[in-house]
Amino acid sequence: MKAAVISSRGSIPQIQEFQTPQAQAGALLINVDTAGLGGWDVLGAYRLGVEYPCVIRGEGVGHTTDGKRVYFGERSVLPWGAWAEQTLVPEEEVWEVPDNIDDKTAIAMGIAATGALVPLENAKIQAGEKVLILGATGTLGQIALQLARYLGAGHVSAAARNQASLDKLLERGICDSIVCLGSDDDAAALKEDAGEGYDVVLDLVCGQPMLNALKATRWGARIMTIGTGAGREVNLDMALLLFRTFSVVGTGQRPPADRENIWRRLLKIAEQENIEIDYLDFDFADADQAWQAQIDGPHAKITARVR
Repeated sequence: MKAAVISSRGSIPQIQEFQTPQAQAGALLINVDTAGLGGWDVLGAYRLGVEYPCVIRGEGVGHTTDGKRVYFGERSVLPWGAWAEQTLVPEEEVWEVPDNIDDKTAIAMGIAATGALVPLENAKIQAGEKVLILGATGTLGQIALQLARYLGAGHVSAAARNQASLDKLLERGICDSIVCLGSDDDAAALKEDAGEGYDVVLDLVCGQPMLNALKATRWGARIMTIGTGAGREVNLDMALLLFRTFSVVGTGQRPPADRENIWRRLLKIAEQENIEIDYLDFDFADADQAWQAQIDGPHAKITARVR
C-alpha cells in the first residue's frame, strides 16, 4: 500500500510502498479516507523509542472493514498511522462518526479541540470575564477563541506573531481584539489590550510570551499553559503569581472513553455554535509539502484526502 513514510528521526516523509497492516486481536483495520496533521506530529514527542521506518501518525477518518465510518486519533498500532491507505488502531481508539459531521470537522474536534476545551473548562470562566488566547492563530487557538466565548467570556483577545492571521480572526468576528507579538514591548501591548487585566490566559506557547501575558493579568486570574513552542524554560518572578493560579494542563492522557465523550460534546458544540476553522488541504501525494507546511506554521488545520 501507499503511505507517507518517515525513514529516520528528523527526515521528511515520502510517499512510498509500505507493509500493509494485518488484523490482530483488539485492533481494527481502517481504510483511511482523510488524514490530519498537527504540531504534535512534526514535534515527534510520541515517537520516542519508535523504530523506523514508520508512517506519519496523525489522526483521520476512514471506514472499518465492516463499513462503519470512524474517527481515530494518533494512537495507531506502530509502525502504522493515519497517512496511509490503511492503518491499524486499538478498538477503544476508534469512534463512529455521526452522519451529519464531515471528515475535516471530525478531525479538528479531536486532538486540537480537546486541547482547547479541557483547560478552558478547568479555568472556570465566569460570565463577562476577559480571556486571552496566547498563540491564537493555529488550529487549537482558533477553536479556543470560540470556545471561550461559548463558555461565557465577555471579551476574547487573540495574541500571536502573524499580523495577517490576527487581522483575519478579527474580521471574522472570532475575537474582540488582537495583539501582534514581536514588538519592542509586548508586555506593554498586552497590558494596553487587557485594560484592568485578563481574568483567564490560555497559553499555547510558554516562554517569554507567557511571562509577558502574566504581567497583564489581574488578581484572581487563572493562567493555563498547555504548549511550549516559545520555550520550555522561564525565569519567573514568583511575585507575578500572587493572588493568581498557574496550571500546566495535559489533555491527552485521559482514558479513551473520556476522550471520546469530550469529542462527542465538541461535535455538538461545533454544530451548535458554527465553529469556524481554517483548513489547508494537500494532495496525499504531497505529504512532504504538508509536513514542511506544518513545521513552518500553517495557521490552519492540515488535511489530505487519502482515497
